[in-house]
Amino acid sequence: MANVLPLSIALYLLFSFPSISISQIILFVALTCWIALLIKNKQLPQFPNFFWPLLVYSLLSVIASIKSDNPAVSFKDSRELLLFLIVPLVYSGFRKLKQIKWANLALLTSASISIVFSLIYFFITATPGERVAGFMGHYMTQAGLLMLFSAIALSMFFFSKDKIKYLWGTAFCFASIALVITMTRSAWIGVTVIAVVVLSIHKPKLLVLIPVAAALFFLISPQHVKQRALSIFDLKSYSNAQRIEYLNAGLQIIQDYPIFGTGPNTVHVIFKRPKYKLSHEALSNVHLHNNFIQIAAERGIPTLLAWLTFMAWAFISLFKLLKNKDPALLPFTATALASLLALAVAGLFEYNFGDSEITMLFLYLITLPFAFERIQKNQSKSSLDYSRVEVAADARHRV
Repeated sequence: MANVLPLSIALYLLFSFPSISISQIILFVALTCWIALLIKNKQLPQFPNFFWPLLVYSLLSVIASIKSDNPAVSFKDSRELLLFLIVPLVYSGFRKLKQIKWANLALLTSASISIVFSLIYFFITATPGERVAGFMGHYMTQAGLLMLFSAIALSMFFFSKDKIKYLWGTAFCFASIALVITMTRSAWIGVTVIAVVVLSIHKPKLLVLIPVAAALFFLISPQHVKQRALSIFDLKSYSNAQRIEYLNAGLQIIQDYPIFGTGPNTVHVIFKRPKYKLSHEALSNVHLHNNFIQIAAERGIPTLLAWLTFMAWAFISLFKLLKNKDPALLPFTATALASLLALAVAGLFEYNFGDSEITMLFLYLITLPFAFERIQKNQSKSSLDYSRVEVAADARHRV
């Protein structure tokens, strides 16, 4: 069963882009194996320290569900909290470094299949101006996944010592194109953050390449993509105006429901009330397009503080890992740090933490360096213990 667990993690990553349903089924198998191993070995779960605030977030979310305007809906939505178990699963699920390598190759394969499908669809089937969603049900989900994949692809290209780094680099280039045709501006901003983080760690002088690459993409993009990019700076554009509406409505809801919020997955019902003054077009949406506002509005300010603590704790922990300058660990630390900041910045314009596909990949990526470090420490300890046994045996032989 110990060998089934890392295989299950790799398989769940293999289907993370093509099929969320299959991916979650395999993840359930992985969680079942993990729990069975804990019971068999009479062990408590192990996890990085940043997982504690997520537990608090989960507890407060359950309380918010009890206090919800619609507890049945909120408790149904709270099943998504089980996805947080990806953190201890990934942290303790790998026993060898090569298992992490194979899991990442599964992710590379999954993303590559999705990217190829998206590009073929765009050039053969898509209508002008259509936002390509890949295998996902929504183009913004596809964009969020491509954004996070870009973090590991770019980090592996710059920091990995294996020849496969060039395959990661190629995947990043095509992922960037696939991301452009989703026309998701928040993810574009997120990838820019990723590039800034990775290049700042690798060689800050290369930061000058970011505006050059952005200008190049702009020049070669179709007209509708150019218009979409320019709309970022137009506060009166349709989508930007809606986001301002959601921001104002969300702040009013937080004032009305400050402690426990309206309840998970109920904000879109509450903000339809006339007092929140949303336009007819804005009423068709189901969230507030902002992680911070959405969490506070539907779960309360204490839950938002728990989430912010989780993000800050993870950032500090990753920054400490970055400072030890271990070249083998660096690709994964850079990936996690870039993913964390990209999700936070993109989350100012989109409720990406509420998207289960994105959350699953995000939690895997930010836990990966801690799992890698844990295996390194265990291997060093085993080597040290083995050396001590050899020394003791040699001493007895001499006597």
